[in-house]
Amino acid sequence: MYVVVFRARIRAFDHAYSTTAARLRELAFSDFGCLGFTATSEGDQEIAVSYWPDVEHIVRWKKHLEHQAAQHQGRAAWYREYQVDVAKVERSYAWSLDG
Repeated sequence: MYVVVFRARIRAFDHAYSTTAARLRELAFSDFGCLGFTATSEGDQEIAVSYWPDVEHIVRWKKHLEHQAAQHQGRAAWYREYQVDVAKVERSYAWSLDG
């Protein structure tokens, strides 16, 4: 399993951002094999963490035309800067109060 960590400084979010983010999240899960996705922002900082079965799924996602259009819009309007880290998950475990 691989993890993609997207960290950004926000310039400005608008309705188009919200609509695009929801659409891309749906596509990532339904068509590109995304295993999990979490995003949050605080002040002008955003972080999104997604999990993928392998690098090939990540590359296909990065090359998808809608995703590329969103990346372009992100550079043009939504973000001041961003960084993407891709890493192999060497170990993962969880705990839950519910069992």
